[in-house]
Amino acid sequence: MPEAARAGLPALFISDLHLTEDEPANVDAFLAFLQGPARSAASLFILGDLFEYWAGDDDLATPFNARIAAAIRAVADAGTAVYFMTGNRDLLAGPRFADAIGATLLDDPTRVRFGERADAPVLLLAHGDALCTDDLAYQAYRRQVRDPAWQAGFLSQPLAARKAFIASLRQKSEAAKAEKAMEIMDVNADAVAALLREHGYPTLIHGHTHRPACHQLQVDGRNCVRHVLADWHGSARWLAFDGTRLTTEGVPFKA
Repeated sequence: MPEAARAGLPALFISDLHLTEDEPANVDAFLAFLQGPARSAASLFILGDLFEYWAGDDDLATPFNARIAAAIRAVADAGTAVYFMTGNRDLLAGPRFADAIGATLLDDPTRVRFGERADAPVLLLAHGDALCTDDLAYQAYRRQVRDPAWQAGFLSQPLAARKAFIASLRQKSEAAKAEKAMEIMDVNADAVAALLREHGYPTLIHGHTHRPACHQLQVDGRNCVRHVLADWHGSARWLAFDGTRLTTEGVPFKA
């Protein structure tokens, strides 16, 4: 099965930072990560929900967004290959955003080969929300907002109107989550198995659920691994891959 991307080692993986001006400790931790660990890596993968929300690539001029984009671009310019996959909060990030941060846009999911050799390790990357199939209301919403026609119509509205709509949507989303059982907001085992089967049983890395863990599972008699990335609340945490091992690294936020 062909790989959608090839990348160098060591590689770092992050997701679910939900960056916003309202949480400066989170922002400072990310900027420190970009100045330190990210510059020592050959590849950096951002697997969605980098921002709390993204109203469209015409919002790059907002000072906060421009500051974050410039910081990531500096890492790319320094030699780290940056890859970006949209999540549910920043699904409207497109080519202009990718160009601004010096990143390659990845489809969800994407297989990545680390090296040129035929036996080089392969990882399957996803944001993770597509696997939460028990949450029927969310999946219906996901299909709507990822429809190209819906996105074109939404992006044709003034930026201020889009931001107001997103703010209202976020309030409704938080209220809806409070009424849902936690189980239906996690991944579905059958959906995970189907994805691994489709892609040849690779190791899977995803975020979205904010339930960091390393899961050992069997699919069709094969031993598989699913790594769930951490959100950045209280500490900066990332997954590092050296070609053999995946290890969780991070630091607590400074007081």
